[in-house]
Amino acid sequence: MSTASSTPGTGHGPMDTPHAPEAVGRRMNVTLWVLQILTGVFFIVASSFPKLIAQSSAVEIFDQIGGRWFMYLIGAFELAGGVALLIPILSGLASLAFIGLMVGAFITQLVVLDGENALTPVILLVIVAVIAWGRRERTAELIAWMRSRR
Repeated sequence: MSTASSTPGTGHGPMDTPHAPEAVGRRMNVTLWVLQILTGVFFIVASSFPKLIAQSSAVEIFDQIGGRWFMYLIGAFELAGGVALLIPILSGLASLAFIGLMVGAFITQLVVLDGENALTPVILLVIVAVIAWGRRERTAELIAWMRSRR
């Protein structure tokens, strides 16, 4: 039995098979899909619907920060973004939009709502940033496609 067959970096061990990078890419893709689905469902169900149906807790918060029109606008953005997270070519762009939305939500939590629940947009910001980074190639493809349509 040869020792070279189990030595990493020699091209002969199990870690050096041509499928190792492919397996890592596959795991990353599955991880990103899980994050996208969970985050998309969160934004669709738990975040946008209370705003769009004018749930009393959402109305109370938005009366402090801009009124009902703003609540409906943010709810619509969250619904559209949540759906876009589930569409492969739009997932990266939706994540970038959510980064901006979560920065705004964090600032609003600190400035207007006295820091109440300020951690929630930070956690969501980290998650959507991971998705945006992981889907950056799809975002580049979308931008290239849009430019080619001009």
